[in-house]
Amino acid sequence: MKLTDIKQNPNNPRVIKDEKFDKLVKSIRDFPKMMELRPMVINSDNIVLGGNMRLKALKELGYKEVPNEWVKRAEDLTEDEQRQFIIKDNVGFGEHDWEVLVTEWDADELSEWGLDIPNKKEVDEKDLFDIDLPFYEPSEIKPEINELANIDKTIELINKIDLLKIEDNLKEILKIRASFFTDFNFQKIADFYYKESDEVKEVFKDLGLVILAPKEAIKKGFISLKEDVFEL
Repeated sequence: MKLTDIKQNPNNPRVIKDEKFDKLVKSIRDFPKMMELRPMVINSDNIVLGGNMRLKALKELGYKEVPNEWVKRAEDLTEDEQRQFIIKDNVGFGEHDWEVLVTEWDADELSEWGLDIPNKKEVDEKDLFDIDLPFYEPSEIKPEINELANIDKTIELINKIDLLKIEDNLKEILKIRASFFTDFNFQKIADFYYKESDEVKEVFKDLGLVILAPKEAIKKGFISLKEDVFEL
């Protein structure tokens, strides 16, 4: 079939950047049998529904015509089905198992074949974001404030600090550290939080007193992923 007879889809929502396009061109040049196994899809008007970038790559490689097996006609699709196909053909429903990929394949080859290889940090961050947070069923009873935390140890330390003959600003720093010994009851805090105003809830979240979604926790600084950890 002549490539001049195949029309690019003017409404194609998918684009490809220069580096990725170069990899696609190389992929077709090195492995043309892939075109027969995954042909371009066109409608009855010869407009591409799937494979606009492959058509562009074939022209880049100097092809004037291609075997009929490289093109599949989808003439029985309604207009709505064609619109669906254009989108769904480019949707990746699965996910790569990166551990298997880097074990069974060469990373340089994978990159050369057009696969974006994430670094270790990106993979671990994704795993973090995919965790299932526990489901919380709030209580109808709002706890008393003194139920939110046991501050006995903190008060004991603050009393000791007050007896020290040191500068006031140093005392304040030590007292802040003493607050780390407060034993919070996070179940009670969650129940208390549920009954509070939006303004108070925001402060609770800023202080990390309630469970945050992982991305929000990283944004607020409660979770920090370090490169040197991944290198261990």
